[in-house]
Amino acid sequence: MSQFTNEDEALLQSMLRQLLQSVKEKITGAPSVECAEEILLHLEETDENFHNYEFVKYLRQYINDALGSVIEEESEKCTSTQNQSEVSGYDTLVQHVTKKTRESKQYREMMHALKNVMMVVVESLINKFEEDRMCNKELDSKTKKKCQSDYYTDNYSDSDSSFNQVNICVVCLTLQVRQEALQTLCLAPPSDVLNSECWPNLRKHLTMSLSDPDEIFSEKILRFYAKTFSSSPFNMTREVYTSLAQHLEFYFLSGEYSLRISSGLDVSNADINHILKKVRLLNEYQKEAPSSWIRYPEKYMEEIVESTLSLLSVKHDPNHPASSDFLSPIYFLALLDIKAIWFKKWTHAHYSRTVILRLLEKKYKSLVSISQGYFYMFLVFCFVLFVRAIPYNEQKFFYTGSELQYIYFVHSLCLLGRLLIYKQGRNLFPVQLKNKKDCVSLTDLLVLFTQLIYYSPSYSKEALTAHTDNYSPASLVMEILQVFCDQTGCATDCLYTDAVMDALLKPLQSLLNGTEVFINCLETTLIDVADILARIAAAEDGLSVLLYGGNKNSAKENSPTAVHIIVQFTKKLLHDDISLLSGSELLQVVKGAFIFVCRQMYRTCEGLQMLIPYGLHESIGEAWKKASLLSERVPTPATGADSTSSISLDSKNIVLWEETLLDALLNFSATPKGLFLLHSTGAMSDCVSFMFNSLSKKHQTNEHEEFDNGVIIAQMATTPTAAVALQSSGFIKAFVAELWALLECGKDDVRITQPKSTPVDPIDQSCQKSFLCLINLLTYPAVFELLSKQDIPNKPTYSHREVPTDIINIIDRIIILNSEAKIHSLFNYEQSHIFGLRLLNVLCCELNTLLLLETQYKVSQVLLTAQEENVTEASEGPGDFIVDSLSVERNHVLVRINLIGGPQERILPLRALDKGSDPYPWPMFSSFPLPNCYLAEVPRKADFRQVLDKLISIVQNPGGQSEWAEICRRQFCKIMKTRPDTISGASEYDLLTIDADVKKENLSSVQQLGIEMTVRYGKHLNLLKEHAENELCFVLMNCEQFLKQQQRAVVSSLRCLQGCYAGYDWFASSVFLIMSGDGEKTLTFLQQFSHLLVSAFLWIPRLHMSMHLPITTVESGIHPVYFCCAHYIEMLLKAELPLVFSAFHVSGFTPSQICLQWITQCFWNYMDWSEICHYIATCIFLGPDYQVYMCISVFRHLQQDILKHTEAQDLQVFLKEEALHGFRVTDYLEYMESLELLYRPMLLKDMRNIRVQNT
Repeated sequence: MSQFTNEDEALLQSMLRQLLQSVKEKITGAPSVECAEEILLHLEETDENFHNYEFVKYLRQYINDALGSVIEEESEKCTSTQNQSEVSGYDTLVQHVTKKTRESKQYREMMHALKNVMMVVVESLINKFEEDRMCNKELDSKTKKKCQSDYYTDNYSDSDSSFNQVNICVVCLTLQVRQEALQTLCLAPPSDVLNSECWPNLRKHLTMSLSDPDEIFSEKILRFYAKTFSSSPFNMTREVYTSLAQHLEFYFLSGEYSLRISSGLDVSNADINHILKKVRLLNEYQKEAPSSWIRYPEKYMEEIVESTLSLLSVKHDPNHPASSDFLSPIYFLALLDIKAIWFKKWTHAHYSRTVILRLLEKKYKSLVSISQGYFYMFLVFCFVLFVRAIPYNEQKFFYTGSELQYIYFVHSLCLLGRLLIYKQGRNLFPVQLKNKKDCVSLTDLLVLFTQLIYYSPSYSKEALTAHTDNYSPASLVMEILQVFCDQTGCATDCLYTDAVMDALLKPLQSLLNGTEVFINCLETTLIDVADILARIAAAEDGLSVLLYGGNKNSAKENSPTAVHIIVQFTKKLLHDDISLLSGSELLQVVKGAFIFVCRQMYRTCEGLQMLIPYGLHESIGEAWKKASLLSERVPTPATGADSTSSISLDSKNIVLWEETLLDALLNFSATPKGLFLLHSTGAMSDCVSFMFNSLSKKHQTNEHEEFDNGVIIAQMATTPTAAVALQSSGFIKAFVAELWALLECGKDDVRITQPKSTPVDPIDQSCQKSFLCLINLLTYPAVFELLSKQDIPNKPTYSHREVPTDIINIIDRIIILNSEAKIHSLFNYEQSHIFGLRLLNVLCCELNTLLLLETQYKVSQVLLTAQEENVTEASEGPGDFIVDSLSVERNHVLVRINLIGGPQERILPLRALDKGSDPYPWPMFSSFPLPNCYLAEVPRKADFRQVLDKLISIVQNPGGQSEWAEICRRQFCKIMKTRPDTISGASEYDLLTIDADVKKENLSSVQQLGIEMTVRYGKHLNLLKEHAENELCFVLMNCEQFLKQQQRAVVSSLRCLQGCYAGYDWFASSVFLIMSGDGEKTLTFLQQFSHLLVSAFLWIPRLHMSMHLPITTVESGIHPVYFCCAHYIEMLLKAELPLVFSAFHVSGFTPSQICLQWITQCFWNYMDWSEICHYIATCIFLGPDYQVYMCISVFRHLQQDILKHTEAQDLQVFLKEEALHGFRVTDYLEYMESLELLYRPMLLKDMRNIRVQNT
């Protein structure tokens, strides 16, 4: 630097000039000097070309020459061995070298020299700039002297801008001079023009020149504006935009503007065409501006918004005689942007929407009043004249006054529709209209919206099927209302009111009452109304409005809620009982639309409750039977023939109508009671086949459909009839094949480019969904129908290509691996067998399923044999068990299936290895009995004699001692809240000697194994003594004989109806334990207990094929606990714990399935014995509806766990495998009492109605 020459100075000047010119746009756009400095300081972060500038390259080389040796020397010192402990790590090394370099002498000298050189260069650049500035100033002075106006010359004599000459010449009197000046302006970069000091005055004169009478000149000015819009940043274009908007506002307010609506508009006229060009330029910018204005200060955007709203608010003086006929600017904007796309874009983002709505509220609320006022007056006075929408998409050169009014009406409709989406926009209402005394509220406006649907223009049949862009009022309002339905807050404020509902249902009410209907196209109107109603019913709040009205507290008794009108109308449609629609080609479409509305309601428990009295399922079932008969006559398409030609359109419509009805019937199965009603229609098998075919055709489904399908399958698997239908339809076969492909084969259509990764989780993620679906499918009713009396194949050989086809094959191939042939037939033996063991573990949590699998397939012995073979070889004595993933899984399953007990009564081994020297501390075994470490200590309980005596006395006289019973109820609640441990089962009763001839062999193998498990559990609880097994056999045989006397003779293909109750009697066994093994007292209690209503729901075998049930109920094989109790559990769960209900739905699982499992086995394995006693006593003392409240309390207790496992996607596994840790009945007794106050009348009424009424 000491040899710095003139050439070096010139070179640096050019480099620095290049850098400044490159960042000129960024610096000039900065609002202050400080911001410009910040931009330069962070240039490396924001400019991708930073390192390509010559000045930057020069500096880098200069620094390298001056400090390169210093940096290398310091780096070597840091990396030497003697300093290794002192400096380590890359970041620390860089910091250390940087610090040492900046402290060096070379660095100080370099900075001093660089500073001196740059001062010289910068000073030279400044001097050069001053010289250029003086030259420009002289040039400006010469130009000013040539101008014809001395006034302007004096006014701008002190300007330092090179655009002063243009500024002056634009307003000169000579046209040629003005055109030449404008040409110069157009050739200059817009940014230079807008950044010049004379721009404010130039802007004013350009605005004035927009009204120039010369068309060519004004056209060039518009081109300049268009060029500026397209090539300048937002902070500059807003100046041009506001200039153009201000010009238009002055023009429309000037005396020379005299256009009237009644005169129409000729767009071929040159003057009108010029106005349209200006408005179109504004509109194009309006649509583009929102994409960039968030990057700039809010005041810039506010200027644009305010100038626009000011322009659109232009109107004549109200006292002017032609004020109502004034063709305002908004008409021109509506003509160019009829659907107000500009306003939609402006209100899309919160950033701009807040400003727009604030200005509308404070300064321009009249604009809303004008739009709404015109909308209102147009509807009331003018709309009857426009029964047909204008063909807006056709090319036109002249618009009549009526067409202009219609265009403005459409624009106002779209603007108001967009405004109402937002809370702040809705707050602008009510508004006062010019010609209306009362204010127009938000509800009034929505009623007008809905009334527009009724005046839909008459469409041709072709127009209904084609998706054309029409501007009919009905189609426009439908678009708006559909958007409202999708916005929760908007729908609540706008649609969920009684007035709007009455307006929507008006045509239905008229058709039901037989009154005259003044509607242009009745079918189209009804389809549109059904569409809106279906969208409302899809939302929780909307469904509540349809079922109970907009205000439950002020609902009128004489006015039925929407649900009653809708279902009555739908039934009339199905029965072809509406004369105005008879013979219509669109009748089936209308029927399908209203069936879909009802479907949205009856697929929920509360909606179904409202629809049951109308027997809608029967009407749909009858319509399906008729359609099915017609579809059988439809010819099958010939092989190779075109389906469109071989089947007529009418035949296709018949098939489509049948599928619509099947889909409607299928959706009844979304709830327990709905599934029961579906069975009564006789369409169960057809619905399941339809569902399977639909799922097979849909290769992709959205999440909502997937959740719905999962819920329906889970509901169906809980009933024997539906389970058989799933099997016969081919659903289970297809599902098993897909599962096998995931486990063993992989999909055929996936090209293998790399080896499949080894699964880390016990069940691979690819199989998790199928695992959960299989759990949903294999409930005990389904297992019994699919596996009862089915032998394991146990083939001598298995082919690798042999794919399982049903559940028994799955058990044979991946669960009961009792031969080498089965093991060798698996490609992924360990993963597939772990999948099977995990499945077995979940299945055995349902005790009836456990008994069936154990008695038929001896799963315990298979697992014990496998454990015995999985040992190390030892020279003397038995070898040690090999601890691997399979042996750990088998050990867990063996303990679970051979040990009964609640959370504190048994200890289950973990299925994971610990870190440390002893990774698996749980002892393994290959024979029974179980090691004692799995048995928890059970404390002895207090005597239950007094409470038990009261219990027996109340069941002996259920109706005669109501006052005493109420006292007993209060005492029971008091004991439960103060001393719950006293209600836990007796421990010291004298055992009576029974001389009856008891033969255990007379019982089924399932009952015998259940007796063994019950006695083992009772002894573990210290409730039973020796010989208790014979006592329990005596009880169960007598119960079976007693219940047989009250059973119907039923001929059915269902296996569960071909004899005695298919499962084990867990309730009778529980009572036996409560009685401490006293057989006679147990039988006495059960006999008296059978007279109570609660026995139907606590004692599951009590109503098996019972004569107290209707024959249709018996033939369905569906227990009242499912279609009554489980139904209300789901209904109350949705009302009381909506998050838990949603978690079940998202998981594709149902509360009814797990509750039926809990209730069937009396919560065995889920609660400790004391809590089981509390559960039974609570239901008997307080009423059968407490069974429902008990399950709701359990879900409330598990709420956080349910939400957590829903997120982990293993909710089914958690609920079935895990006991109810920490749940105590007494903790939730007050909560259950609060539920009783709300729901008891409804629940008890339905519970009593399960019986056949005596005539």
